[in-house]
Amino acid sequence: MSDWSKVTRPIPVPNEWTRPFWDAAKRGVLALQRCQQCGHFQHPPYATCVNCVAPDLAFEPVRGEGAIYAYTIMYHTGDKRFASAVPYASIIVELDDAPGALMAGNLLEAPYTEAKVGRRVEVMFQSLNDDITLPQFRLAGARG
Repeated sequence: MSDWSKVTRPIPVPNEWTRPFWDAAKRGVLALQRCQQCGHFQHPPYATCVNCVAPDLAFEPVRGEGAIYAYTIMYHTGDKRFASAVPYASIIVELDDAPGALMAGNLLEAPYTEAKVGRRVEVMFQSLNDDITLPQFRLAGARG
Protein backbone atom coordinates (compact mmCIF):
# COMPACT_ATOMS: atom_id res chain seq x y z
CA MET A 1 0.00 0.00 0.00
CA SER A 2 1.01 3.59 -0.49
CA ASP A 3 2.78 5.20 2.46
CA TRP A 4 0.94 8.44 3.26
CA SER A 5 2.58 8.85 6.68
CA LYS A 6 5.38 11.04 5.31
CA VAL A 7 3.23 13.09 2.91
CA THR A 8 2.79 16.73 3.81
CA ARG A 9 -0.21 17.80 1.77
CA PRO A 10 -0.80 21.33 0.60
CA ILE A 11 -3.42 22.88 2.89
CA PRO A 12 -6.61 24.13 1.21
CA VAL A 13 -7.59 27.73 1.89
CA PRO A 14 -11.37 28.02 2.38
CA ASN A 15 -13.20 30.92 0.77
CA GLU A 16 -16.78 32.20 1.04
CA TRP A 17 -18.14 29.38 -1.16
CA THR A 18 -16.06 26.48 0.18
CA ARG A 19 -16.03 27.27 3.93
CA PRO A 20 -19.27 25.32 4.69
CA PHE A 21 -17.75 22.24 2.98
CA TRP A 22 -14.57 22.43 5.09
CA ASP A 23 -16.49 23.19 8.30
CA ALA A 24 -18.66 20.09 7.76
CA ALA A 25 -15.63 17.92 6.96
CA LYS A 26 -14.00 19.02 10.22
CA ARG A 27 -17.09 17.60 11.99
CA GLY A 28 -16.79 14.34 10.02
CA VAL A 29 -19.71 15.17 7.75
CA LEU A 30 -19.62 15.24 3.95
CA ALA A 31 -21.83 18.15 2.86
CA LEU A 32 -22.23 19.16 -0.77
CA GLN A 33 -23.72 22.25 -2.30
CA ARG A 34 -27.26 21.77 -3.62
CA CYS A 35 -29.35 24.16 -5.66
CA GLN A 36 -32.56 25.02 -3.87
CA GLN A 37 -34.27 25.79 -7.19
CA CYS A 38 -33.56 22.71 -9.34
CA GLY A 39 -32.15 20.27 -6.74
CA HIS A 40 -28.82 19.77 -8.54
CA PHE A 41 -25.84 18.80 -6.37
CA GLN A 42 -22.49 20.26 -7.38
CA HIS A 43 -18.90 19.98 -6.32
CA PRO A 44 -16.69 21.93 -6.07
CA PRO A 45 -18.87 24.75 -4.70
CA TYR A 46 -19.66 27.78 -6.87
CA ALA A 47 -21.50 31.08 -6.45
CA THR A 48 -24.39 29.88 -8.62
CA CYS A 49 -25.85 26.57 -9.73
CA VAL A 50 -23.96 25.13 -12.70
CA ASN A 51 -27.22 23.60 -13.94
CA CYS A 52 -29.75 26.47 -13.80
CA VAL A 53 -27.58 29.45 -12.68
CA ALA A 54 -29.75 30.11 -9.60
CA PRO A 55 -27.89 31.73 -6.70
CA ASP A 56 -29.95 29.94 -4.01
CA LEU A 57 -27.55 27.22 -2.82
CA ALA A 58 -27.25 25.33 0.46
CA PHE A 59 -24.93 22.64 1.79
CA GLU A 60 -26.64 19.34 2.55
CA PRO A 61 -25.13 16.26 4.18
CA VAL A 62 -24.68 13.16 2.01
CA ARG A 63 -23.73 9.65 3.17
CA GLY A 64 -20.40 9.64 1.33
CA GLU A 65 -20.94 6.28 -0.37
CA GLY A 66 -20.51 5.84 -4.08
CA ALA A 67 -18.58 4.28 -6.91
CA ILE A 68 -15.27 5.03 -8.56
CA TYR A 69 -16.17 6.95 -11.72
CA ALA A 70 -12.58 7.24 -12.99
CA TYR A 71 -9.07 6.78 -11.66
CA THR A 72 -5.43 7.12 -12.49
CA ILE A 73 -2.40 5.53 -10.91
CA MET A 74 0.27 8.04 -9.99
CA TYR A 75 3.69 6.48 -10.62
CA HIS A 76 5.54 9.81 -10.72
CA THR A 77 4.94 13.00 -8.85
CA GLY A 78 5.57 16.58 -9.83
CA ASP A 79 5.36 17.58 -6.18
CA LYS A 80 8.07 16.00 -4.03
CA ARG A 81 5.77 16.10 -0.96
CA PHE A 82 3.88 13.12 -2.47
CA ALA A 83 6.98 11.04 -3.28
CA SER A 84 6.61 8.63 -0.35
CA ALA A 85 3.08 7.68 -1.47
CA VAL A 86 3.98 6.79 -5.09
CA PRO A 87 2.48 4.71 -6.56
CA TYR A 88 -1.04 5.65 -5.42
CA ALA A 89 -4.56 5.77 -6.83
CA SER A 90 -6.10 9.15 -7.49
CA ILE A 91 -9.83 8.58 -7.89
CA ILE A 92 -12.97 10.42 -8.96
CA VAL A 93 -16.09 9.29 -7.09
CA GLU A 94 -19.74 9.68 -8.03
CA LEU A 95 -21.71 9.73 -4.79
CA ASP A 96 -24.98 7.80 -4.51
CA ASP A 97 -26.79 10.72 -2.82
CA ALA A 98 -25.53 13.33 -5.29
CA PRO A 99 -25.61 12.02 -8.88
CA GLY A 100 -23.49 14.15 -11.17
CA ALA A 101 -21.42 15.68 -8.37
CA LEU A 102 -17.95 14.19 -8.78
CA MET A 103 -15.40 14.28 -5.96
CA ALA A 104 -11.67 13.79 -6.31
CA GLY A 105 -9.67 11.99 -3.67
CA ASN A 106 -7.22 9.21 -3.04
CA LEU A 107 -7.96 5.57 -2.39
CA LEU A 108 -6.57 4.94 1.09
CA GLU A 109 -6.20 1.78 3.20
CA ALA A 110 -5.95 -0.43 0.10
CA PRO A 111 -3.33 -1.27 -2.52
CA TYR A 112 -3.50 1.15 -5.45
CA THR A 113 -4.23 -1.83 -7.72
CA GLU A 114 -7.68 -2.11 -6.08
CA ALA A 115 -8.86 1.06 -7.84
CA LYS A 116 -11.34 -0.02 -10.54
CA VAL A 117 -14.18 1.83 -12.24
CA GLY A 118 -17.44 0.90 -10.52
CA ARG A 119 -15.77 -0.25 -7.30
CA ARG A 120 -17.73 0.79 -4.23
CA VAL A 121 -16.09 3.28 -1.88
CA GLU A 122 -16.99 5.29 1.21
CA VAL A 123 -15.75 8.57 2.57
CA MET A 124 -13.27 8.77 5.41
CA PHE A 125 -11.81 11.91 6.94
CA GLN A 126 -8.11 12.72 7.23
CA SER A 127 -7.17 15.59 9.54
CA LEU A 128 -4.48 17.78 7.96
CA ASN A 129 -4.28 20.26 10.83
CA ASP A 130 -6.54 21.80 13.49
CA ASP A 131 -8.59 23.63 10.85
CA ILE A 132 -8.72 21.40 7.76
CA THR A 133 -9.99 17.85 7.48
CA LEU A 134 -9.78 16.25 4.04
CA PRO A 135 -12.46 13.87 2.79
CA GLN A 136 -10.77 10.82 1.25
CA PHE A 137 -12.04 7.39 0.24
CA ARG A 138 -11.57 3.73 1.13
CA LEU A 139 -13.15 0.58 -0.22
CA ALA A 140 -16.72 0.19 1.06
CA GLY A 141 -16.91 -1.97 4.15
CA ALA A 142 -13.22 -1.49 4.97
CA ARG A 143 -13.75 0.52 8.16
CA GLY A 144 -10.56 0.34 10.13
